[in-house]
Amino acid sequence: MQISARGDYAVRAALSLATAYPTLLSTQAIAAEQDMPRKFLEAVLADLRRSGLVRAQRGAEGGYTLSRPPRDVTIGQVLRAVDGPLAGVRGLRPEETRYEGAAENLPRLWVAVRASVRRVVDEVSLDELVSGRLPAHVRRLTTQPDAWEPR
Repeated sequence: MQISARGDYAVRAALSLATAYPTLLSTQAIAAEQDMPRKFLEAVLADLRRSGLVRAQRGAEGGYTLSRPPRDVTIGQVLRAVDGPLAGVRGLRPEETRYEGAAENLPRLWVAVRASVRRVVDEVSLDELVSGRLPAHVRRLTTQPDAWEPR
């Protein structure tokens, strides 16, 4: 799975909003805290607002806040808000792929890949990530011997 810059920035911005919740944060404050370009962050926040994950308030005291408590927002929701479906195969959803011959079982593998990604990003809330209290099954994945090794 490849996390886009947009997805990375969205999750980081959402984490900043989670730590301040329910207080409003300006794009300038988030950009400074997370060392992000403000213009790009504004586009990401617009996506998050359109998806209903954040709300904006205009004016001198304006800014952004999560529309729900951080415990009710998952990393998967944030990623989908800016990048769409979590797993795609040549622009198709895994269950939409069809192959012949030796590759006929490949759709099952693509669906399993998506399911495993969902098992992590859809089961970790912003609150859990901010606090470092990840679900046990996610923590276990990070302790596997080769988890931190590049391949």
